[in-house]
Amino acid sequence: MEILKEACVGNYVEAERAFEGGAHRIELCDNLMEGGTTPSFGTILLAKENLGLKVHVIIRPRGGSFVFTEEEVRIMEKDIDICRQLKVDGIVIGALTEDGKIDEAVLRRLVGKAGDLSITFHMAFDEVGDKKATLDKLVDLNINRILTKGGKGKALDNQESLKELVEYAGDRIVILAGGGVTKDNYMELVENTGVKEVHGTRIV
Repeated sequence: MEILKEACVGNYVEAERAFEGGAHRIELCDNLMEGGTTPSFGTILLAKENLGLKVHVIIRPRGGSFVFTEEEVRIMEKDIDICRQLKVDGIVIGALTEDGKIDEAVLRRLVGKAGDLSITFHMAFDEVGDKKATLDKLVDLNINRILTKGGKGKALDNQESLKELVEYAGDRIVILAGGGVTKDNYMELVENTGVKEVHGTRIV
């Protein structure tokens, strides 16, 4: 079974390298030092036109916390509209409340805008407390996958937690393992946790 490798890239040049290196999908971002923000629409368009792989775009108007104002939510809705016009394959979203739970109201709005796009909930997941209850809610919200390290630190430090999440998720939602995952260590994660998708800036 081939493991799906998602390359996290911070610009078009990195996206091109990931394609040439054999990535199956890219998470297209800007400002990776900030944890990733929405890239320019020109970057998205060229990645879709020129690269023969799936393009998932992060929808995040700024770095910092995952608690968003009404204006920021409206920005994200507009960005999703444009991503659909540019025919991307998926979007990557996440929103939390002040008390560290997923913001279901905001997520419903963003999912509603996404239409038939594939949806990943990003590493904001690692900041919530009850991960299994949160996973259940993300399934109910029609999220397709969760990008997670399994806890604090790196994914390889949390292999037992990731294995539990994979088993709990079953066929309901995909667990995408990221956080220090590279082309040299991803198979250890696959063998020990059962993940079928891996994510990283050095995954290829």
